Amino acid sequence: MASNKRSAAAAAVALASLVAESIAFSPRSTSCCIRTASQLHPPSTPTALAISQSTTSTRTQTVADDDDDDDNSVPWWKDFRLNDSALPISIIGDFPILTTTTFTDSQLTTTDNNSNNDDSIPLIYLDSAATSQKPTQVTNAIQEYYLKYNSNVHRGAHTLSREATSLYEGARDKVTNFINARSRNEVVFTSGATEAINLVASSLSSYCQDGEGEEEKMLCVREGDEIIITEAEHHSNIVPWQMAAKKTGATLKYVPVSKNKNGMVFDIEAFEALLTPQTKMVSIQHISNVFGSINPISKIVQLVRSKSPNAMILLDACQSVPHTKVDVQSLEVDFIAASGHKMCGPTGIGFLWGKESLLNQLPPYKGGGEMIDQVYMDYSTYAPSPARFEAGTPPIAQAVGLGAAIDYLNNIGMERIHAYELELGQYLYKRLSEIEGVTVLGPQDGVERAALCAFVCDGVHPSDLSTFLDGEGVAIRAGHHCCQPLHRSLGYSHSARASLYFYNTKEDVDEFVRVLEETLQFFRSLSGGDDSEDAEDDEGFVPLF
Repeated sequence: MASNKRSAAAAAVALASLVAESIAFSPRSTSCCIRTASQLHPPSTPTALAISQSTTSTRTQTVADDDDDDDNSVPWWKDFRLNDSALPISIIGDFPILTTTTFTDSQLTTTDNNSNNDDSIPLIYLDSAATSQKPTQVTNAIQEYYLKYNSNVHRGAHTLSREATSLYEGARDKVTNFINARSRNEVVFTSGATEAINLVASSLSSYCQDGEGEEEKMLCVREGDEIIITEAEHHSNIVPWQMAAKKTGATLKYVPVSKNKNGMVFDIEAFEALLTPQTKMVSIQHISNVFGSINPISKIVQLVRSKSPNAMILLDACQSVPHTKVDVQSLEVDFIAASGHKMCGPTGIGFLWGKESLLNQLPPYKGGGEMIDQVYMDYSTYAPSPARFEAGTPPIAQAVGLGAAIDYLNNIGMERIHAYELELGQYLYKRLSEIEGVTVLGPQDGVERAALCAFVCDGVHPSDLSTFLDGEGVAIRAGHHCCQPLHRSLGYSHSARASLYFYNTKEDVDEFVRVLEETLQFFRSLSGGDDSEDAEDDEGFVPLF
């Protein structure tokens, strides 16, 4: 079994790290984290979640039956079937990294699909909230661009330049349709969501001269204005607004993390109390990359429009655009930021969507070629959006890759992806919640959430946990997930996170849970916390001391 193949070297590294780090990992209360499966979920039937016929993936390991189970005590999850289990099976061949990447003695290797290596462990990738894997349709499109069409875009009269321009601007059209924007002029390519947010924050905090028109002045953030964010934001939606507030003298306010009977959710009452006529910008995430919670955007927009009519709304859509249908017209916000690499596209590309009227009033973010109208020695005039914000040579190949990623997602169907991930995410949450000593952060069962779970484990630092799971071929994220204020408010320094995408399977989740349970049992045995007969020495965990 995979559990017997953990390398002694990996164990030594993790255990040495444990000595240094576990003491510093101080949850607000450790005793409150210890919960039994029966406390969290009463005995359930297979109908607790939808059941249908399943197709078993050949790339995942078969989860062995528990020897102690009899016919009357079969765990509910063994009979559970996903409604659309055929989805990941039908597309897994498009992701070579998921079918040919294995671990042998904790070393990453690439194997032929036809090879038979009994010592290898297949990769289970559960870190798609950090970045998604890329299908061959995307990598091929990027390679084809460089091999056949590589040229700079715009203004070139030769054929290569025209072809490259057509591919680049065609990608903009694909984004426009994907998010249902009113005009292609509302889509600005950026290096990612971080730059998109910085673009808006920097432009809004530019100095407002007395000679500018009233409309332009209304878009400037100045002393006396207020900016509202939340304590749960990613750093890329906190730091730019801190910089803008410091630059302009505006006041930065935030909605604190709140926990009610449904878990950690958006505190709409606290948010409403922060809104005033002086509110100039509200910048919030659509879906939390830690909690997995889905913020009530419709209610938020309604409150902002009624209580702060001059305020603009920016939505960090990094965790929503890849996973569900996002319609910017229906959302009725003013800006959204998204990254390409989380939606099967390449790194180095993202986009800002903004209402065209607002974009054309904002001052440019950067100066240079492409973004100008006329340049004189004493002043310059600027092009309208989107060129206004795309100074210099743009990320052409990356945009082509993003366009191919959108084609790929559309071919599957965003509604299908969302439905599959919703069910698989609920399954992940339920399985994790039943593990003794594991606390899952975010909304509780019964509240719709994204297909990710951040969690903490009693007595085990997330970094050590991630290291041991990595030795079993299971890739999860460990750290603060660029959300230090959120973790600090909860009393944790870090957490572990498993995040899913449409290429993950029920078997992925089952194997992850199995390895996690074995790893936690091992750590408990080190501290003498497990006196059961199963708490035997694991020969694969022999530390090198």
